[in-house]
Amino acid sequence: MAGDLTARPVALLARAGLVLLKRSALLCVLLAVVFLGVEILPGDAAHSIAERGETAADLARRRELLGLDRPLPERFWDWISGLPLGDLGTSARGEQVTDLVSAAFPNTLLLGGLALLLTTVLSLTLGCWAALRPDGRLDRVVSGASTAAFAIPEFVVAVALVLVLSLWTGWLPAVTLTDAGGAPASWTMLILPALALTIPQTGWNTTVVRAALADEARAPHVETAVLDGLPPRRVLTHHVLPGALPTIATGLATSSGVLLGGAVVVETIFNYPGVGAVLASAVVDRDTPVVAGVTALAGAVITCALLAADLVRGLVTGGVR
Repeated sequence: MAGDLTARPVALLARAGLVLLKRSALLCVLLAVVFLGVEILPGDAAHSIAERGETAADLARRRELLGLDRPLPERFWDWISGLPLGDLGTSARGEQVTDLVSAAFPNTLLLGGLALLLTTVLSLTLGCWAALRPDGRLDRVVSGASTAAFAIPEFVVAVALVLVLSLWTGWLPAVTLTDAGGAPASWTMLILPALALTIPQTGWNTTVVRAALADEARAPHVETAVLDGLPPRRVLTHHVLPGALPTIATGLATSSGVLLGGAVVVETIFNYPGVGAVLASAVVDRDTPVVAGVTALAGAVITCALLAADLVRGLVTGGVR
């Protein structure tokens, strides 16, 4: 018995390591696609950052300086070989990509983390609230509102929030101003961007929570608890919700990736000082190392979130996929 208890965490960690290895390989493939995608865009970094009046010879020297005259596979290998050491390369303008991203990524993580926290609280609250009254009026209202919220893109939600809460009422600022450290100057400037990210993902995760609770409610041990006469709230919190946690955790982990992707658009709308502005500028400049660096960091965050969800599932069900 003691051997089984010891072997299970070891097996779980081994499976988690294998999953991490597979997802790291997938991230490498994604980064290769990013390099190729930027390469096939019209123009290159040498043309994008060229100053007025530069000749063809000047552009040729700049291309050589940036390494753009070398084959793409060779440039990709030089870049990705430095990734394990934390070296994200050098931008076309001569700045360290690590410095560029490290200055903006904390702001994006703050915004995404706040949106994920709000999404978790709201989706759990609404999903459990609806589950207490299955097939009732409240359940139907929550289900309909969740579907509608998830169907609306983040940029539409952002524009609507600016229109209502900023332009019409003047309650909240429509743009983000920064302090001397590059962070938002006031916490109120986080509200609209966070809500723009939270509302669609709350709709999706409320649907996931409600479905997971409904599936778990049909389990034999839950039916036994109901027949024993336990109050509905106790049945929900002590018997239904624990069994539904793996599915809920997976949904929230998936949302972490969607939130980071949506943050790029939302940050642009609200002039938020995150990686969205860095990425947009890098795409305009055809600056492959910066685009790939942002992708690598976002991929690492998403991989960690998915791995955490896998570990939760493994602790509950005994396996990691």
